[in-house]
Amino acid sequence: MSTHADEPLDIAVVGAGPVGLAAALALATEGRSVALLGPLATPRDGRTVALLDSSWRLLAELGVRDALMDKAAPLAVMRLVDDSGSLFRQPPVEFRASEIGLDAFGWNVENADLTKALAAAAGARPGLRLLPGLVRAIAPGDGAVGLSGDGFAPFRARLVIGADGRNSQVRAAAGIASRDWRYPQVALTGIFEHRRDHRETSTEFHTRKGPCTLVPLPGRRSSLVWLLDPAAAEAVAALDDAGFARRVETQVQSLLGAMRLVGARGRIPMGGLSVDRFAAGRMALIGEAAHVFPPIGAQGLNLGLRDVAALRDAVTGSDDPGSERAMAAYDAARRTDVRLRTGAVDALNRTLLTGLLPADLMRGAGLLALSRIGPLRRFVMRQGLAGGAETRRSAV
Repeated sequence: MSTHADEPLDIAVVGAGPVGLAAALALATEGRSVALLGPLATPRDGRTVALLDSSWRLLAELGVRDALMDKAAPLAVMRLVDDSGSLFRQPPVEFRASEIGLDAFGWNVENADLTKALAAAAGARPGLRLLPGLVRAIAPGDGAVGLSGDGFAPFRARLVIGADGRNSQVRAAAGIASRDWRYPQVALTGIFEHRRDHRETSTEFHTRKGPCTLVPLPGRRSSLVWLLDPAAAEAVAALDDAGFARRVETQVQSLLGAMRLVGARGRIPMGGLSVDRFAAGRMALIGEAAHVFPPIGAQGLNLGLRDVAALRDAVTGSDDPGSERAMAAYDAARRTDVRLRTGAVDALNRTLLTGLLPADLMRGAGLLALSRIGPLRRFVMRQGLAGGAETRRSAV
């Protein structure tokens, strides 16, 4: 790979998290030269990701699915439980993958295992160079974008992809406006062993302070994402491991029996972010550089992987991957999907936080409709998977 200033690379990806790694792998095709910039990190922080069917298929295309098979658990059933204390509380609603012809909606895996598998594949991909240094300056230009920083010689690229998170340098360099906001919530995360079998079922309790979700992992283990107000989160986080496990067991109504913490615990302030555009001036945004919202409905990283698939499609066959035409195609492809999902997750989260009767009535009526009307339930399941998930047995 050349790094001479007069010979631009085809593509540079800034940010070496899971979405950035996936983008670099997906775009290092058709003989393109690709650089991935940023330090690789795989901390075991108790966080997992539920990779929906379309994301799982993309990972198969990238050659990493097999490395994750024994580390991931299928999600055959998704259960919603109204634990809000609402006057309009409805019975639990279950979504079964078999209703839409799938063995599973997706597979839950630790973030650290996903990142490790992607990094291994990236290290072996021809035409892809890993540059672990930090980007310090980004200089837009007509034919290419200049990049300089620590640990690598300055170079230019015809397309620069921002996978560098909510405080994206690429977004700032592209002049793309963003809007961010905070929720009065903190997410607590952890991994637990439990006495009962989870039966490949993810259960999301909707409480007045936000969702509390248990997602299956291999064996009798599950991951937790529990949204609380900051004061309550601080009090629970202050408990020792045994006390934390008992508190979680109580919160989930002893659904899985006695619980024991078996991994690191995490605490993450909740917020959201949206952008005016997804591309400008030979720069494109993916992942949390383009959208951030609470961990509801397994949409976060899956939305980032849909960005990757859409960007790959937009530049495929183009001699100039950063051309105005390719960037316009990517922007158009992501606008509706991202904005609809960001709005839906934001609205659901805010209805849980409010005590207003109309909001409770609307949420209760929605859950009742989903439990009683099969075609509606199946439509919602297909929309939730999105990104091209086909109604078939999942075996890519």
